[in-house]
Amino acid sequence: MPVSSSFSRMFVSSLSSRSAFLAYFLSTSAAALTGTTPAVAQVAAPDSSFVQAVAEAAAADEAVAAFYRETGYAAIWTDADDAARRNALLLTLSRAGDHALPVSRYDAGALLAALRSAQSERDRGQVEVQMTEAFLDYARDVQTGVLVPKKVDAGIVREVPVRDRRVQLDAFLASDPADYLRNLPPSAPEYSQLMRVRFDLMQQIAAGGWGPEVGSNRLEPGDSGDAVVALRDRLIAMGYLRPTASAEYDAAMRKAVETFQITHGLTVDGVAGASTIEEINVGPEDRLKSVLVAMERMRWMEPDLGTRHVWVNLPDFTARIVDHGRDTFVTRAVVGKASGDLKTPEFSDQMELMVLNPSWSVPRSITTKEYLPLLKANPNAAGHLKIVDRSGREVSRASIDFSRYTAANFPFAMRQPPSDGNALGKVKFLFPNQYNIYLHDTPQKQLFSQEVRAYSHGCIRLADPIDFAYAMLAPQSADPKAEFDGQLKTKAESSIKLTSPVPVHLVYFTAFPDAKGEMTYRRDIYGRDAEIFRALSDAGVALGDVQG
Repeated sequence: MPVSSSFSRMFVSSLSSRSAFLAYFLSTSAAALTGTTPAVAQVAAPDSSFVQAVAEAAAADEAVAAFYRETGYAAIWTDADDAARRNALLLTLSRAGDHALPVSRYDAGALLAALRSAQSERDRGQVEVQMTEAFLDYARDVQTGVLVPKKVDAGIVREVPVRDRRVQLDAFLASDPADYLRNLPPSAPEYSQLMRVRFDLMQQIAAGGWGPEVGSNRLEPGDSGDAVVALRDRLIAMGYLRPTASAEYDAAMRKAVETFQITHGLTVDGVAGASTIEEINVGPEDRLKSVLVAMERMRWMEPDLGTRHVWVNLPDFTARIVDHGRDTFVTRAVVGKASGDLKTPEFSDQMELMVLNPSWSVPRSITTKEYLPLLKANPNAAGHLKIVDRSGREVSRASIDFSRYTAANFPFAMRQPPSDGNALGKVKFLFPNQYNIYLHDTPQKQLFSQEVRAYSHGCIRLADPIDFAYAMLAPQSADPKAEFDGQLKTKAESSIKLTSPVPVHLVYFTAFPDAKGEMTYRRDIYGRDAEIFRALSDAGVALGDVQG
């Protein structure tokens, strides 16, 4: 968009007109904060000093440099008829803190000050590029996140749908600026709910928090005393208990504790045991950190999760089938151990088929790290597993001198045939991926009664895999139970292909609204959220202050 003729004449005459120039910019730039828009002026070709300044300022960013070259160095922010676009951007950037973003990266106040202090076309060209860079940085951050996930933690291998910077600019210029900027953040209702919870928590922190911590390891119905009073006050402050003067652990307090346990993934018994009190004593500052991290994680997700999808929240230890935004099946899950490379990675893929009566091909890491040492001590160890060569043919253990091999040169693999004791149980659900992660049954049913269920080598074990299979087959089968059970009874390995692949999202949210919009919190079992919050802080994200 060419420079306005009135603006050009201002600089052609002399810098003695600086007062008029400042008045112009004060009216047009301040309009971003007042919502007013100045009149459109006639336009002319860009001034050469403006062009040179834009070229120099954009040189370090090829996408921005190419954009201005290809558009003839037309201004998109600093002309008189750019007021609506400029106002929309400055107003949006002034509210960036609402999204827990690093506001100093695209500081609206600094941009406004730069506009006001500009004294020449060269200054204007520099501000022009600053505003473009601020727009692109903000658009990327609010749309797809401040951080690159895998740079924070190697286990977060999610592919973030980052939009090309030039595509972003072109789309913005072809749209209503205010509408475009308003639609950049995730549209999922959970994101808006997290924003509201963030504000509520900041208010609670400003008001003094939730009161003293509970100084006891166990409280139960019938108890009384100072610790019960502290528990009562904290439950009231967090909204789980109506205001009361009772100092007794009564029925109302028991119900409040049960509700707290439900929303925090704890064993629901109405007794404030050690793990429950530990979670009750977590302060609003730490909950706020979880919410900020959850907002960043939401920005990493694909905008379209799928009309039907599988949602596995690792710290929640559940797997859900979601249809049209509603949970239609939920089962408990066991996830990877919280150690080394056994942690379950985070990513999304497409479930394509289920394998019934599966054999288990033991991952090489397990074969060499866990079983090879046993085989060296006793060649008949782990007798339920077959030794196979590279062609998949079974090899007699008696023909192998296990002492000759190390983890690096062991030339065999191990496999467990279908059986009632098979490590994969009766069914596995495949969404082929390079991490060899899938959902499956397990004979170790006792693990599902544990509060913290991180026991696997990375794959997801399901408490109700057969019912999960029925639910997955329901859209494509008139009688999914009969179809599945018929193949299962053969005891032979077989598969059923999903006619429509279903997205699977392995996610990690320690703070997330439930289906009713109520906030739930979970423990940071892998320490990933702590790493993300540190990275966000390093990037300039702050817990924030409540704005009046």
